[in-house]
Amino acid sequence: MLTISRKAQILPASPIRKLVPYADAAKKRGIKVYHLNIGQPDIESPKEALDAVKNFDGKVIEYSNSAGNLSYREGLLKYYKGIGIDLDLADLIVTSSGTEAVQFALSVTCDPGDEVIVMEPFYTNYNAFAIQNDIKLVPITTHIKEGFKLPEIEEFEKHITPKTKGILICNPGNPTGTLYTKEAIEKLGEIAKKHGLYIYSDEVYREFCYTDEPHYSCMHIKGLEDNVILLDSVSKRYSLCGVRIGAIISKNKEVMKGVLKYAQSRLCSPAYGQIAAEGALATPAEYFAAVKEEYITRRNVLVEGLNKIEGVFSPMPMGAFYTIAELPVDNADKFAQWLLEEFSYEGQTVMVAPAAGFYATPGMGTNQVRAAYVLCVEDLKNAVKCLEEALKVYPGRTNK
Repeated sequence: MLTISRKAQILPASPIRKLVPYADAAKKRGIKVYHLNIGQPDIESPKEALDAVKNFDGKVIEYSNSAGNLSYREGLLKYYKGIGIDLDLADLIVTSSGTEAVQFALSVTCDPGDEVIVMEPFYTNYNAFAIQNDIKLVPITTHIKEGFKLPEIEEFEKHITPKTKGILICNPGNPTGTLYTKEAIEKLGEIAKKHGLYIYSDEVYREFCYTDEPHYSCMHIKGLEDNVILLDSVSKRYSLCGVRIGAIISKNKEVMKGVLKYAQSRLCSPAYGQIAAEGALATPAEYFAAVKEEYITRRNVLVEGLNKIEGVFSPMPMGAFYTIAELPVDNADKFAQWLLEEFSYEGQTVMVAPAAGFYATPGMGTNQVRAAYVLCVEDLKNAVKCLEEALKVYPGRTNK
């Protein structure tokens, strides 16, 4: 009898993408679908990145170094130096996306049965990577009414066991948009140092911080050089989601030796992706300033619009381009599917990501959704109106 693996059977479906067939069916019926479910910006990629690909004049698309093209890695060193992170070439390896960086980090540092602490709600693929590596994710729940802030040290202490290998964070956060303060990050460093833990720091949304204070990286924590593993990507920073280029960075020499073995086993990262990413390093500061201003406007339109709907609550995110909204519904999975299968307002509907899939604790997030403010302002206004009208007629509304 033919079977598939246990891992394949228990691997969860993506809450971000699992409703795609319903969205496709709605579009075939002529319904306009506003995609708030996925973090795919409509911001144009930098001209510098596109021109680098257009101007490539090589005659052969060759394998690159498993660690990444040397010229790109040297460019990355300058980029990180510009944000106060001094690195050597050996501290950095180019990956085939930020997701591969997370996979490498967990594979290199954890054995089957080890535990990694994560704040929930968390980026859903963390759970998939943990399952693939037979690692147990240990969730610490953060709460919407508190803006999903980092828990106190005492809460971490309750969850640390002899099997704990590290703490995985995303800052600014996906799916919450939460931005951790310098003080919170340094407290995290104290915990890691005290218990000899890794900090896996996913910082792919670094450029999208909406406070006056600059982003504070875990790499800035003094005396914790061997503990921190930085996970990065060009996908969101330069609106280059499709090039699939990321990076894993650590001053821990043994970790990076292990990562290189994994990098060698998959040969190399995409050639054209690295060319585009290297070109993107020349993106002028004005690009980021304009993009940041645009996202602040979009954030305000979406979050303020959501909070004006009766029974809906969303905290104001201070980073990334996501928010979690609590809805007056019996079940967000059912509501999200209903939006695509049975509802339309003036020929339009909305696709959202049910938030339960971003939690590890059963029963959490059942009336929450993640929404990405990656659409233009007019589309966001229309999406909010659709949600408002939908909640008026949804059969499973909980506070009629």
